[in-house]
Amino acid sequence: MSALQKKRRLTEQEYLAFEEASDVKHEYVAGEIYAMAGASEQHNRITGNLFYHLRTASRGKGSHCGVFASDMKFRAEDGDFYYYPDVILGCSNDDNDKFYKEKPCFIAEVLSKSTARTDRTEKWLIYQKIPSLRYYLLVDSLQMKVDYFVRDDTGKWLYAELEDGETLSIECENYQAVLTLADIYEDVIF
Repeated sequence: MSALQKKRRLTEQEYLAFEEASDVKHEYVAGEIYAMAGASEQHNRITGNLFYHLRTASRGKGSHCGVFASDMKFRAEDGDFYYYPDVILGCSNDDNDKFYKEKPCFIAEVLSKSTARTDRTEKWLIYQKIPSLRYYLLVDSLQMKVDYFVRDDTGKWLYAELEDGETLSIECENYQAVLTLADIYEDVIF
């Protein structure tokens, strides 16, 4: 019988060095890394639509807000967690790292069969602790369904489902955008 071996956990610095040299993206959860799978056409179109509408709202306005899709890491809990949200919007002047963000006001995750559980549980537990975060969208890639959370002025998280014909107003500092189901699912074929 072979001896059991303790699995080695990576430090934050080891993860960042590993990730910089890797051809594949990995998320980092308390010392362990998880490879990211490729995404479907629907997933890519939805991510592109979200990015487009959020980015369009900031163009030409001198806004310091940045919109990022899929390749920008989000760093949480002093480096214990690194995720790659599908879309992230940040408007903080002091969130300037070139490879990750820590103070987003908006995060969207596009759900697939393999990611839905993690996005709804593990990531949501981390995301809701972010003081700057005001909006969290869970966008289904298999059907036209968007669940979202909005933090109110008292700090309480409110939940709703985006209905057809309804608009979701995104407001972060000097930034404003509006999203609808039609915007999010434009050219998406199920």
